[in-house]
Amino acid sequence: MVARLVVAAPSSGSGKTTVATGLMAAFAARGLRVSPHKVGPDYIDPGYHALATGRPGRNLDAYLCGTDLVAPLFAHGASGCDVAVVEGVMGMYDGASGQGELASTAQISKLLRAPVVLVVDASSQSRSVAALVHGFASWDPEVRIGGVILNKVGSERHEELLREALDASGVPVLGALRRAKQVRTPSRHLGLVPVAERRADALEAVAALAEQVRVGCDLDAVLALARSAPELGVAAWEPGGGPAAEGPSSSARPVVAVASGAAFTFSYAEHAELLAAAGAEVVPFDPLRDERLPDGTRGLVIGGGFPEVYAPELSGNEPLRKAVAELALSGAPVAAECAGLLYLSRSLDGQPMCGVLDAEARMSERLTLGYREAVAVSDSSLAAVGTRMRGHEFHRTVIEPGAGAAPAWGMHLPERRVEGFVQQGVHASYLHTHWAADPGMAKRFVERCAG
Repeated sequence: MVARLVVAAPSSGSGKTTVATGLMAAFAARGLRVSPHKVGPDYIDPGYHALATGRPGRNLDAYLCGTDLVAPLFAHGASGCDVAVVEGVMGMYDGASGQGELASTAQISKLLRAPVVLVVDASSQSRSVAALVHGFASWDPEVRIGGVILNKVGSERHEELLREALDASGVPVLGALRRAKQVRTPSRHLGLVPVAERRADALEAVAALAEQVRVGCDLDAVLALARSAPELGVAAWEPGGGPAAEGPSSSARPVVAVASGAAFTFSYAEHAELLAAAGAEVVPFDPLRDERLPDGTRGLVIGGGFPEVYAPELSGNEPLRKAVAELALSGAPVAAECAGLLYLSRSLDGQPMCGVLDAEARMSERLTLGYREAVAVSDSSLAAVGTRMRGHEFHRTVIEPGAGAAPAWGMHLPERRVEGFVQQGVHASYLHTHWAADPGMAKRFVERCAG
């Protein structure tokens, strides 16, 4: 059994990331093996979680992967750990639009049978905090709020008033964090700046969060709450488990190059694990620095990230752009999501890219954000026609045209449309998917690489 807790809040901006990351780092500093998790499709917070714990930050998304996979994926990530900290998303009861509790922090806490620490922004209230906590604690009797951490507390007197008000609520106060100059975690158009772009500063920020939480919270009480979680009673997910991920019959392990570095930071840890379990040799490379693909590359995976921030540098690496174009032209499997889609286009904000796709990309004023239901409308290296997947879009760019002669996906939400490009071995789309929901995608991709 892994001790575990979920860090939730009444709304976004209450301080979940501060508390969750601080708890992870503070527990790790005590010598505990800490497993970090994030509710939802967020790619950036898990990078900070990984810095705090020394383990991959993993996502738990009931919409993308289905409710049945949440606990097994958690158990896989938390294997061998002493305690797991799960950072929630949005307000505790907020989930996929129009679908009740689906993908909410509350639902994840129930699926994990984990107690909840509620982080409350107390900056503009005193006695009212008790009504707020009472409402959240009583809304769903299956959600167990085991404690409150008060954030942005103004003074000792303010803390006294808050604690007095909460005495009658039955929910213990596990900590109070003073109003302080924000730990430096800069943001831009899609949220926090990823760790890969500011590692030294990010390490300092995580250390500061750990100290803030150590001073302001009763870590022993928080750990005792985590240890009160009951047995989870599920088998851990295994990337090589079941017939869908047996790998190619050949003894050779095809090299699958995976884009990494500051421009391509959005990926799920399970994707590399699935590729390896399916028989691939997974080799990371950095399109900002490496002028050629890894030796023996037979397939290419380019995930999400911020190519728009690094368009001049990516464009300036002409040898790699040519190598990517030649690989795609050879018919080798190429899976590109969002940032990868932009990198394969003719240009991005006027800067030449790889030219694999006959399309132009540019920044826009509009944020495209949300869960999607999709069906594969063209046979590709990732999916057979008719394959149904749930995915997520998150970008401030547009690509014209939005779909090729053979589109990748037909979307059902929020409106019916086709999207993406399938040509030769290339599958390129804005849609982020979680391959654990269908391990056959990784198996199919690796088989095409080995074939």
